[in-house]
Amino acid sequence: MTICPACGREIAEPANFCPYCGERLTGGPSPDVTTIMATIDDQTLISELTTEEVSAIEALPEGSALLIVEKGPNAGARYLLKGESAFAGRQPKADILLDDITVSRKHSRFTYADGHWRVEDAGSLNGTYVNRQLITAPTVLRTGDDVQIGKYRMVFFTGHHGNG
Repeated sequence: MTICPACGREIAEPANFCPYCGERLTGGPSPDVTTIMATIDDQTLISELTTEEVSAIEALPEGSALLIVEKGPNAGARYLLKGESAFAGRQPKADILLDDITVSRKHSRFTYADGHWRVEDAGSLNGTYVNRQLITAPTVLRTGDDVQIGKYRMVFFTGHHGNG
């Protein structure tokens, strides 16, 4: 049994990050150490994807986006964002069905307006994270952003026509 140093919750299964708040549980630098993160560009992201995923991203119509599950249940799954909005959650009628107890029925809402996709938490119990930061307001997404909903860690992509 592990206790998360950030939120204090007990974590029964072995994990590197807290499934509740996303905090690193093992092996990372101490909070007093400054680290430098390399800039992630489109080429770095593309090199880590399969040929099929790259083709799917390049084929995205204007105004749409793709979420690719990087870690968690259904790793490798892809979710297309199109239209003006999409809900993610555990509810069977969710646009993005994430069937895990760490996900609320209506967990997060993705919206498209003014050429940008945004995500906001829909009052979930565990929160919604973008680039490992808990969001408290609608947040604009850019290509390569990490979106965490419960145990699901997804990477956000727009096609060549998007503003991400």
